[in-house]
Amino acid sequence: MGCVPAYVYRVTKYDPDRRDEHGRCTGPEDTVSDRGPVEAAYLLAVAAFAEESGIDRPVIREPQVPSLAHFGAEPPVDGFGLTGLFPPGRGGGAPEASPEGLLGGSTTLVPAGFHDGAEVSLQVGLELVRSMLRDNGAWCRLEVEDRFTVHVGWDQYLYVGSDRPCERALALTRRLGLFPEPLDSSPYALETDVEGVRRPADDAFWSGLRRMVSAYRAGVLEEMYVEGASRWHRLTRDGVDAVRARIAPRARIAVWPDLSDAVETVLGALPAEGTVECVWQDAAGHVRSVFADEDSFPALTARLSGAAAVAVLPLTADERVPLFTGVMPDADGVLRARWGNEPTPSDRHWALLRTLRPGQIVTGTVTHIASFGVTFVDIGGFEAMINIPELSWRHVERPSDVVSVGEVIEAEILGVEFLPERVSLSLKALRDDPMRLLTGQIGRMLVGPVTKVLPFGVVVRVEEAEDGFEGLVHISELADEHLAGPDITLRAGDALPVRIVDVDLPRRRIVLTNRRVVARE
Repeated sequence: MGCVPAYVYRVTKYDPDRRDEHGRCTGPEDTVSDRGPVEAAYLLAVAAFAEESGIDRPVIREPQVPSLAHFGAEPPVDGFGLTGLFPPGRGGGAPEASPEGLLGGSTTLVPAGFHDGAEVSLQVGLELVRSMLRDNGAWCRLEVEDRFTVHVGWDQYLYVGSDRPCERALALTRRLGLFPEPLDSSPYALETDVEGVRRPADDAFWSGLRRMVSAYRAGVLEEMYVEGASRWHRLTRDGVDAVRARIAPRARIAVWPDLSDAVETVLGALPAEGTVECVWQDAAGHVRSVFADEDSFPALTARLSGAAAVAVLPLTADERVPLFTGVMPDADGVLRARWGNEPTPSDRHWALLRTLRPGQIVTGTVTHIASFGVTFVDIGGFEAMINIPELSWRHVERPSDVVSVGEVIEAEILGVEFLPERVSLSLKALRDDPMRLLTGQIGRMLVGPVTKVLPFGVVVRVEEAEDGFEGLVHISELADEHLAGPDITLRAGDALPVRIVDVDLPRRRIVLTNRRVVARE
């Protein structure tokens, strides 16, 4: 669980003596603010708890505004009750949706200061409480790490937590005509101990994103800077850093494929029914979004007639799956935002990959061998790959000569990449290098078959096995009897006496001579 001080109180205007055995109020229950003495009493009580707790700078946590629908007792007001509470500035644009939810005509901007982790004065905090009591639209938790909390719930229920018993504040609350009751915890305390996958949008994230954009595998970024409000950015190879600089603190990020410039084709494929979110780039280069259903599709089509590029995204969780997601850490690199995105398959892969290190030994099952020679191995829900040179120390023509589909193997991790997700393995790293034995045979003379004739020399096998190591006899190291002017008279299969001159393990090269063998004879 999140911030849970030792003392938690439910503060209400409802007399507990007027509740039935189920805790429901049996007397008059006005669930909206009176905008008068009762509302003022709530604010005075919060101020008293804050003062006795030694709090004068509460912190905004998990802020939200209405999106498609608003289920409050009162309709949301312009600006969601935030107008005048924060310095001017664009925190981002909410989706172009009216409170009714579909094909709205304007974009409501949330002030830049209303974001997760923002520290505000107690006066601003009290005004936020007032706005929440009035159900103006915006909502947030006000907290100070393990010391103080204020949560506003439905129907004028207020929850205050402190690391101190706050006897003076409790007495004042009762004198104000409100009813404080002790609780174990606030029902609005955020559960943070639930296991999940949260990828920090750190330097590695943005570096990988640049690679994805360069490879045309990503093109649009959705920035969810407040719950219920987001803005969109189109990504270009040279523009990723500029987008990063504009992202709100602790925002959630979802990365999508690029918009399509085939606007008519995309709009022609709108579903027969249901609500979708349409994202498009207008002629001025601005990226906008709007929600629409089948009744408003004709208006949507007309509205997007001049769009440069467009995409249509579903709203259901099982269909709305971005490429990958992230959460912005603080300036010091620490991820303090407590909310997360619904993890994508890529995010789950990231969670697995971050447990892997080069040099680590893993066990996996060969799943398939691609036509281009790469062997894929399932290492626990992720397919790693082995390139042909990493299958064996010896030359391999076909991976199937070394491994087979369904075979369980052990391999060493060579490298781990996060975006795009890639794990490279080596099978040969767990085996002794047989070429190393040849380093002790420098100076040895032998007779080996010529396997290739090249313009600059011949290749000779120095081991009896068909996959034995081969070395090069440079043309300058061939005896005159094997030359006819500038031409080499040897052919593949000819036996040639040679001597091992050098074995270069890092470059996998064996240097041979024929001339010095003949000279010795």
